[in-house]
Amino acid sequence: MKKLLIPFILLLVLITSACSSESTGKADTSASEEKKSETITYQSENGPIEVPADPQRVVVLSSFAGNVMALDVNLVGVDSWSKMNPRFADELKNVEEVSDTSLEKIIELEPDLIIGLSNIKNIDKLKEIAPTVTYTYGKVDYLTQHLEIGKLLNKEKEAQTWIDDFKKRAQTAGEDIKAKIGEDTTVSVIENFDKQLYVFGDNWGRGTEILYQEMKLKMPEKVKEMALKDGYYALSTEVLPEYAGDYIIFSKNPDIDNSFQETETYKNIPAVQNNQVFEVNAKEFYFNDPLTLDFQLDYFIKSFLGK
Repeated sequence: MKKLLIPFILLLVLITSACSSESTGKADTSASEEKKSETITYQSENGPIEVPADPQRVVVLSSFAGNVMALDVNLVGVDSWSKMNPRFADELKNVEEVSDTSLEKIIELEPDLIIGLSNIKNIDKLKEIAPTVTYTYGKVDYLTQHLEIGKLLNKEKEAQTWIDDFKKRAQTAGEDIKAKIGEDTTVSVIENFDKQLYVFGDNWGRGTEILYQEMKLKMPEKVKEMALKDGYYALSTEVLPEYAGDYIIFSKNPDIDNSFQETETYKNIPAVQNNQVFEVNAKEFYFNDPLTLDFQLDYFIKSFLGK
């Protein structure tokens, strides 16, 4: 009789275990679905807005694709500038290119959250598709901007952890660079865009936030005078030497005319003659999101320190 009882008891254990497992699986699925349907209140610059607690299908219409990707949140649509960034190519391969006017395409993507700059068009129509949050460029500093997106995506802790680590790495690199090139050595950031040369201040992407805000490297007085307030300043090849630092970061778009580099004016700039011009791909250097900032920081460490 005891021998018969043992298999029966084992059978009961297996059945109970299976039922428990099935029940747990259902509970996990239910919890996951419940989390997806939950919302949080995000305090946007335009007031409180209900957004998904766990967004699954995000559309970014300007600037912030790298911030979203850095926080491991799924993108279904991005702006053309992000789409053409070579460093984003793999991650955005299956992500649709959209704009603030391609409303039908955005509807088809079924987003649960839309993010963009405050100057995008059709904001009221976009809000009918999904919760839409916009930011005014430069209203907060670039790291606070990432923290805000972390709050929006319910990932504030992850955003703050990256910020703390990045500031430490960038400031340490800045001390090493100043020790090598000198405290008073100047650096300028230039770009050739749409047949016009530009020089940049300390908050307009292209690595400016790292060089000037974190590393505390010096910009030429002329750049400080003309570009610091607005973030950028347009100039001609003829006056470029006045804005050229001891080192130049040239954000170069390979698809446009860069023949100014063949002029005697450019060739006679001391930074050019001393091989202290660092050329970067403008399409990779435009932004100031965590993915781009990490790339820029690594580039500056290698270029200035040879590491």
